[in-house]
Amino acid sequence: MALSKEQQREYRARAHHLKPVILIGDNGVSEGLTQELERALDDHELIKVKISSTDREERREMLEEACRATGAELVQTIGKVAVLLRRAKDPNPKLSNLRK
Repeated sequence: MALSKEQQREYRARAHHLKPVILIGDNGVSEGLTQELERALDDHELIKVKISSTDREERREMLEEACRATGAELVQTIGKVAVLLRRAKDPNPKLSNLRK
């Protein structure tokens, strides 16, 4: 499901105040990191991820791999920080305001 420009704008605004909850290190997207991403996305749906790599192409590849592995969508990237979204499998009433 691709996000519309309006949805992207809304999710970027909601993520503005968030701090990164996952750090992707030099090892890239490992099995353990994928599990943590899954947990964070299930708990929060909208998260920020920080990537330690200084190479722009390598960061892009890591993000693509993380999105593929978790089924998340990339909302935005700014430098080394990215915003990912994946709606939770089990609806949580606390997060119902994300589902519009």
